[in-house]
Amino acid sequence: MTIRVVVADDQQLVREGLVALLELMDDVTVVGQARDGRDVLDVLGRTDCDVVLMDLRMPVLDGVATTRIVHSRHPKVAVLVLTTYSDDDSVRDALAAGARGYLTKDTGRAEIHAALRAVVAGQATFTTEVSDRLVQALTRGSRPFTDPAALTAREREVLTLIGAGLSNTDIARRLHIAHTTVKTHINNAFAKIGARHRADAVRYAYRAGLVED
Repeated sequence: MTIRVVVADDQQLVREGLVALLELMDDVTVVGQARDGRDVLDVLGRTDCDVVLMDLRMPVLDGVATTRIVHSRHPKVAVLVLTTYSDDDSVRDALAAGARGYLTKDTGRAEIHAALRAVVAGQATFTTEVSDRLVQALTRGSRPFTDPAALTAREREVLTLIGAGLSNTDIARRLHIAHTTVKTHINNAFAKIGARHRADAVRYAYRAGLVED
């Protein structure tokens, strides 16, 4: 079986290096390249693919949001994250979005090859560091979920728009309110749901049903 891969990374040098690396693998063929999430969706709309090798930090539409859409629209396509970041939030957000594997960019050729084969076979695969972080996160437990009813209508609106990927400026324009007012609503909402940053807020918005795929 030939594994058909789309490589997604906003850095051209990294992207081209990955393509060259993958082309050395006998059972792997690169069927597309993407510099951001929208490019990924465009390629998948016109190309048969088995795996998207996905960077997380990309412009326009980042890797987590793109993974969520790919998981929803193309359920047979596996997402294998390949990123510089291995912090708890990045790992948790990617897996919650539907990623089947998570590698860091210091991973070697043999490990990437094995990971591609694993995710195509329906198996989850992680680097040792990521596996350790997952175990630690599970043992720490999680914060109780905040009922959306505890938020004001405006706070729910703001979280919905954050979940949809809008910036503070875009939210202010959409709701016809001042930028400082947006920040006030965000700070209040974050305090109520226990969010430390926007990634937490996005995750909450999807879990609470404020945003749909």
